[in-house]
Amino acid sequence: MRIAYVTETYPPEINGVSLTVQRCVRHMRRNGHQVLLVRPAQAGEASGPGAHEWRTHGMRIPMYPDLRMGLASAAHLRRRLRACDAELVHVATQGPLGRAAVAAARTLGVPVTSDFRTNFHVYCRHYGVGFAGGLVMQYLRRFHNRTAATFVPCCALRAELMERGFQRVEVLSRGVDAHLFSPARRSAELRRHWNAPDDAPVLIYVGRLASEKNVPLALRAFEAVHAQRPDTRMVVVGDGPLRPSLQASHPHVHFVGLQRGSELAAHYASADVFLFPSLSETFGNVTLEALASGLTVVAFDAAAAGALIRNGRNGLLVPAGDGDAFVRAACAAASGDMAALRERGRQTALASDWEPVLHRFEQRLVALAHPVESFGHASVA
Repeated sequence: MRIAYVTETYPPEINGVSLTVQRCVRHMRRNGHQVLLVRPAQAGEASGPGAHEWRTHGMRIPMYPDLRMGLASAAHLRRRLRACDAELVHVATQGPLGRAAVAAARTLGVPVTSDFRTNFHVYCRHYGVGFAGGLVMQYLRRFHNRTAATFVPCCALRAELMERGFQRVEVLSRGVDAHLFSPARRSAELRRHWNAPDDAPVLIYVGRLASEKNVPLALRAFEAVHAQRPDTRMVVVGDGPLRPSLQASHPHVHFVGLQRGSELAAHYASADVFLFPSLSETFGNVTLEALASGLTVVAFDAAAAGALIRNGRNGLLVPAGDGDAFVRAACAAASGDMAALRERGRQTALASDWEPVLHRFEQRLVALAHPVESFGHASVA
C-alpha cells in the first residue's frame, strides 16, 4: 500500500509515542509498503518534502518546550496526498498537523485511521488548566470520530472512550523487544557506579520528569525503603521540567538523564525494583520494558500494569491513586524474596513480542484501505 503516516513526534525525540511510531513505520516499509512519513522538522533540521519524508514547519508545544507540533494547511496536505497517491492516511497524534491530515484525507475520500496515545484531557489538571479538560475531551472525541478506526492499547481505555461517545475504537496492544530488555544486561559496573552493594536493593524510575508522571511519589517510596534499608539506592532515568527541582531536593538520588538502546536496557537490568507511579498513561511502554528486564514492578492498577500484572504473581499492583499503598508495596518489593515473581514478570513480557502486534496493525490498515479485497479477514483485529 501507499500510506501517509502523520505524527508530531519522532526520534531523535525520546518518548513512548515517537519510538512506537518509528517501529511501526519501519515495519510497514520492511514489508513492502510505501510510507510517506509526515512530521514537523526538529531543531537543526530543514523543513520540506522528500521522497519518503515530508518535514513540515512547526512550533514548540507550551507544556513541552522540547517537543514540537506540526503546522501545515489541509490544502497543502491534500496536494501532498495526491502527489503520493495515498491509499490510506494514518494519524498518530492529535495536534494541528494531525487535524489537518484528517481533514485533507476526508476531502479526498481517502480512508484515515488514528491512534489515541496520550490522555491530554488528564494533563490539563497537572498544568493548572483543569477547567479545560472537558473542552479537550470534546475536541479529541470529534477528532477521532472523523476517522475509520481509532487504535488504543488496552481494553480499559477502549471501554472508557466508548462510554464517552467515541466510535470505532479498536484495541491494538503494545510490544517489547525482550532481547534488548533482558536480565542478561545486568551490569556490575553500573551498580558500582551507583555505590550499590551486590545485595542492596536498587529502585529505578524511567520516564519523563513532568507533573503528570507523579514522580515525587516514586521518590517518597524510595525514602521509605531507604529508612528501612540505608544501603538502598535510587536511579532516575529521564529528563523534563521537574528535573532541576527534584535533583536539588534529593541529592542522594542518581539522576542519569535520558538513556537509549543498550544503555537504557542495562540501567533497567541493573536495578531490582521498578517504580511507576503515573496515572496519566494510555499504556506505559516502560512497564513492559521493566517486566522484560526481570524487575519487580510496583504500579497502580491502571493502563499497562492493570492489563498485564496480577498482584503478587508477576508484579505488585495497588489501587489507583492510593499513594500510601504504593509506598508500602515498594517497601515489600525491596525487602522480600521476589525471584519467582520477577521470573513470571519476564514470562509475561516474552508473550508480548512486537512482531505479531505490528502484523495485526498492518492487517487492519490493509483491511480498512481495501475493505472489498479484505472482506472476511476483519477477525484479525
